[in-house]
Amino acid sequence: MKRIMSIFVFSLVALSNCGQNNSQQPNKKNQQDIKVGGRCENCEAIYESPIAFDKLKSIDTLPGFNADGPKIEISGVVYKSDCVTVAPDIILYVYHTDQKGIYPKPENKQGIASRHGYIRAWIKTDAQGRYRFYTLVPASYPNSYNPKHIHAITKEPGKSEYWIDDFLFADDPLLPKEKTQSPRGGNGVIQPVSDGSLLKATRNIVLGKNVTGYPD
Repeated sequence: MKRIMSIFVFSLVALSNCGQNNSQQPNKKNQQDIKVGGRCENCEAIYESPIAFDKLKSIDTLPGFNADGPKIEISGVVYKSDCVTVAPDIILYVYHTDQKGIYPKPENKQGIASRHGYIRAWIKTDAQGRYRFYTLVPASYPNSYNPKHIHAITKEPGKSEYWIDDFLFADDPLLPKEKTQSPRGGNGVIQPVSDGSLLKATRNIVLGKNVTGYPD
């Protein structure tokens, strides 16, 4: 009887440990994925999502949204490379600076969060390819002429993660007057419009558009 109880307890511990490991590293890079997009510095941050990809929602709010600053809702539809078919289950990782133009460091400073800061989120498009997130409009880097922007990295099934053009703001005086000739993922310049309580903007994304090595 004691032997049976010992085996039972050991099994529970093993299952518990297995679950803890999965919660710590819920997402892993698939080495079988088709490599697209060329060099992508720190793009592996997309795998740092604290939530497993299959549990992600299509709507999220970035940390700091309730602080002082211009609040914005950004939404859109992700399309497949044909520009017509909606793309469900696409992971979108976004991150940006705070109201001082810096990437605020998390307390533990582990992983790529030590460089990207903690104002970041992971979203997965719904069955209609839709996504939405709420955040504060970021500030430009201190003492720079760089326009304010939100970085974006995407991951679709069977392909490696890759960056797409930043979300830029049409009303930003630092926005370059020359348009990007070949924007990755489609035009990233958004036009914020106030509804009286917060800004709203739309950006649709086309997978693989102007992305190096993307299969036809």
